[in-house]
Amino acid sequence: MQSFEFAPKGVCSKKITFDMEDGKLYNVQFTGGCNGNLKAIGKLVEGMDADKVVEILKGNDCAGRGTSCADQLTKAIESCRTA
Repeated sequence: MQSFEFAPKGVCSKKITFDMEDGKLYNVQFTGGCNGNLKAIGKLVEGMDADKVVEILKGNDCAGRGTSCADQLTKAIESCRTA
């Protein structure tokens, strides 16, 4: 299992960490932001295929910012694939 850390931009959360194994996400955690909602995202995506998570959450907007913590998670997933 490989661990990743991502610094989101344009949102309240300051850090996203997660593990990935065989294309599936585990232990998704956000530092900062809307605590309850972000814990819920972590629980909902636990064990999900990373491609499916990107398909569902990419482009999600928060308060007209053009991004959201969920959208930043998709950017984190995409960036770990190019690393």
